Amino acid sequence: MISTLRGTVVHIDPDALIVEVGGVGFTVAVPPAVARSVHLGETVLLHTHLIVREDALALFGFLGRDELVVFGQLLGVSGVGPKSALGVLSSLSVAQIAEAIIADDDAPFRRVSGIGPKTAKLIVVQLAGKLAPPHPSAASTTDAAPAVTAQVTQALVGLGWSERIAAEAVTGVAEEASPSDRASVPALLRLTLSVLGPARKEHAGG
Repeated sequence: MISTLRGTVVHIDPDALIVEVGGVGFTVAVPPAVARSVHLGETVLLHTHLIVREDALALFGFLGRDELVVFGQLLGVSGVGPKSALGVLSSLSVAQIAEAIIADDDAPFRRVSGIGPKTAKLIVVQLAGKLAPPHPSAASTTDAAPAVTAQVTQALVGLGWSERIAAEAVTGVAEEASPSDRASVPALLRLTLSVLGPARKEHAGG
């Protein structure tokens, strides 16, 4: 099983990356938010799930381990395949998925392309009790979950920023972000990159 993949981004599609590791290019299907957050030539760390079939091997990758865990749980739902599971995580954050499951609300899943009403209901029923409740926004004030900020900081360090600059940027962005963005590694990373982007050449590698 390929659990993680760290390498250089050599090609970007709207829903996939080619990551070169030791001279070998791996095609990894990713949520669109991940594809938008990386750049050619940068180093990326992906948490991956390998699907083995008789005629193909398929890798699915995420910036955070939380997304990977939920992806695996979605695959355990009757009628949900890898593409559908990836579609759910492309449309909803882990926190939004957990909120819908806890509220017994299948509407968010019915809005995902490729997920019909029956499958949406099965997701809610079969994942009930399997996802940890999201941090209440009132209790968390403006702080992102430590695991999320740590993962985003690690990703930024891998992309060339110093740990100090990355950590300060993530903290600042999290204070202004919505609760759902603070709970999502791809969303918080995308927002932080939008802030760091103009100054990247100055700080890269530092």
